[in-house]
Amino acid sequence: MKNVTRVLLLMICAIASVNVFADEAAVKKSIAAFMPQGKVESVKLSELPGIYEVIVAGNIFYASEDGKYLLQGQLYDVQAKKNITESKMSSVRKSALAEVGEQNMIIFKPETSKHVVSIFTDIDCGYCRKLHSEIDQYMAQGITIRYLFFPRAGKGSDSYKKAISVWCAADRNKALTEAKKGGALDNKTCENPVDEHMALGEQFGMQGTPMIVTEKGNILPGYVPAQKLAGILASE
Repeated sequence: MKNVTRVLLLMICAIASVNVFADEAAVKKSIAAFMPQGKVESVKLSELPGIYEVIVAGNIFYASEDGKYLLQGQLYDVQAKKNITESKMSSVRKSALAEVGEQNMIIFKPETSKHVVSIFTDIDCGYCRKLHSEIDQYMAQGITIRYLFFPRAGKGSDSYKKAISVWCAADRNKALTEAKKGGALDNKTCENPVDEHMALGEQFGMQGTPMIVTEKGNILPGYVPAQKLAGILASE
C-alpha cells in the first residue's frame, strides 16, 4: 500500500511539473508574439497564485497562465509591507548595467572607492551640469561615478551629437567635463554606446536627468548632493 501511495504521489508531481512547464511555454510564446522586439528573459510563477512573472527587456510584467492577459504594475506583500516588484527590479537593473559593462561607461573614480553609482546624464541638462560641477565632492565622499548618456532631446539632437563627440574624444573624462561647462567640442563620430545607454534608460523608466542608479539597483531621480548621496548609499 505504501508503494502504491508513493507511486501516485510521484505521478501527481510529474503531472504538475509538466503543466507548469507547459504554462511557462505558453506564456513565453504569447509574450514573444506580443512584443517581438523585446527579449523574454525569464518566465516563472509569481508570488500571486495562478500568475506568472515575466521579465522582458529589463521590465517585469505579470501574465495569466495561458498568456492571454498581461499587466504591468507593482506587486506588494501586504503583511510584510514589501514592494515585491521593486525589490526584484533592483536585481534586474544591476544585471542590465553589468551587461553594458564599465568599458562602455565614462568613469570618475576616487583614490579610495566606497560606493559606486551609475548616472544617466544629459550634457545640456542644468542639474546634470550642477552635479558634475561638484564631481570633486563626490570623489571626496568615496563615490565612484559611472556615466551613461541620455540626451533627452533624442537621437540626432545637438545633445546626442555632443554625447557621441565626447565618447569619441581622446580623453573622454576631460571632454565630458569641458562639455558640461558649455565648452566647444570637436565634432567626432565613432562606434559608441549612446543608443544602448538611451534604450537602457527607457527600460528603467527614465523620467528625467540626472537619474542615479545605486549599487543595489535602486533609482534616485534627480540631483542629489554628494554628502546626502553618501548617506543614502551607506544605509542601503
